[in-house]
Amino acid sequence: MIIFDDIGSYPLPPGVGRDWVAQAIRNKDPKFLSILKDAMQQKIDAGVDVPNYPQFQDMNQQFLDIINDESKMEEPLVVRKENAAIMELSAIEEVGAEYYKKNGKKLRVRVCVTGPVELYLKQFGGTAYTDILGSFAESVDRFVGNSIDNAKNLEIATISIDEPSIGINPQIMFNDSDLVKALEKAGRTAASHKIDTEIHLHSPLHYKLVCNVSSISVIGVESAANPSYLDLIDKKDLLEYDKFLRVGVARTDIFNMAAVLNEKYGTNVWKEPSGLKEIVTDMETPGTIGKRLGKAYSIFGDRIRYAGPDCGLGSWPSQEMASMLLANTGKGIKEFLKQSFNT
Repeated sequence: MIIFDDIGSYPLPPGVGRDWVAQAIRNKDPKFLSILKDAMQQKIDAGVDVPNYPQFQDMNQQFLDIINDESKMEEPLVVRKENAAIMELSAIEEVGAEYYKKNGKKLRVRVCVTGPVELYLKQFGGTAYTDILGSFAESVDRFVGNSIDNAKNLEIATISIDEPSIGINPQIMFNDSDLVKALEKAGRTAASHKIDTEIHLHSPLHYKLVCNVSSISVIGVESAANPSYLDLIDKKDLLEYDKFLRVGVARTDIFNMAAVLNEKYGTNVWKEPSGLKEIVTDMETPGTIGKRLGKAYSIFGDRIRYAGPDCGLGSWPSQEMASMLLANTGKGIKEFLKQSFNT
């Protein structure tokens, strides 16, 4: 069974900007809660099996603002568990209640937490202090634990640790052993609850490092825009370390895809946004998405546990287009499963 999930970030509705979001969170503006709930419902309506809570905040500051708040610290950079709350999850509890009323079961959700390495790099750059990295990992684990403990109308089905810099950023000065220990700690609570724990990487160059992290069971690969990434992974390693893959089957690199349209038509599709829709009507179609999944499955078989868009959709021009991409992705996955397994 291949599960359709998404990465998290999503376009804001028309007329709403990122600066307003930060202010709305500070002021506890009910309009923001309404935007969150509506975006989550859009993901559900698009057919995402395990939707991520909508991410409209900066992926680093969302967590660093809490971790660096002295009133919420247990010790420097270690947040108290009761304060390690992801406000978006409590906001979508109402969506979960409606889902349960309609379907007779809890809404299964994905919880993305920015990883300890990414948070460390944002705050300290390239200098390597292993004790500080460990503190960030402890805080990440507490955000996970808080999310699990406080879910009422939601079932936390997947935890994702977002580490885009691993394999890309030359600033990382920690040795592999330190990275493994930090990731192990960050995924500890999720693993103890038998919850699938993904790591979201932008490059799988160092996937073998993750193979040594027992608390992480799923390795994410952005393979729709970069099919060659699949060549970097050896199925034998996945079998030996009992790891699974989350494969990207729908491209999300909107600027590169728009550049293709600009060249094709000799225009600027950003100035004529209706032209951008060709991305979801002619480029990222269910057929194309299903073929990508079929290619990945031919290599890795049942080591693929999740499939979905490569990355988040926050940079996309509209919620309508983002929703269409999610719907196309779901249709492509279902069509592949139907043709291959008659399910």
